[in-house]
Amino acid sequence: MEKKIREALRYLGYGRNAADDRTYALIEDAFANLKKEAGPRSVSRIFDMSRTEDGRILIGKMNIESRSLSRNLAGCSQIVLFGATLGAGVDRLITRTSLTDMAKAVVVQACAAALLEEYCDECQLSIGEELRKEHLYLRPRFSPGYGDFDISYQEPLMRMLDCAKTIGLTMTDSYMMTPTKSVTAVIGISPVEDRCPVEGCEACDKTDCAYRR
Repeated sequence: MEKKIREALRYLGYGRNAADDRTYALIEDAFANLKKEAGPRSVSRIFDMSRTEDGRILIGKMNIESRSLSRNLAGCSQIVLFGATLGAGVDRLITRTSLTDMAKAVVVQACAAALLEEYCDECQLSIGEELRKEHLYLRPRFSPGYGDFDISYQEPLMRMLDCAKTIGLTMTDSYMMTPTKSVTAVIGISPVEDRCPVEGCEACDKTDCAYRR
């Protein structure tokens, strides 16, 4: 089974339970429609990082207080700021589907989340391959909203990447991204190869999350 199908099933809440044939058919149809509508784009930049005496993380003008992110970035002196989106076409597809078939729309939402995850993994692997040439290695992605890394850090992160101009990604006053199927993240760069760079749940304290791997 393809990873993105497994991820879609996880988002739909199946976990270890088997889905029925109708669900698999809806997933297959959803991915086919998403392929037509998605326009994935990403942006990344490398920044130096440092720490204050009280443990805050400094990235450019961004001053971050987060124990969980600090653990994720242990041993790192540089980071990648990363942003990605599937584009406005996916939002339009979800809206159209929800007007006619809410059950199908739920499946499209789950498949879009899985497709975004797959795209981000591909981008991170590409970044990691370039850094490996310099004997540097990536840590797992860590997004605002994970653990105690507050969602409000989304705003300076997007500003530092100039997401609006580079990939057409904006944000509301309540930190919701537009297009909605988008993500921002911090990725540590370390001289030591450690842990899987694209499986990030082990770095998150939210153990009661329904989507935790």
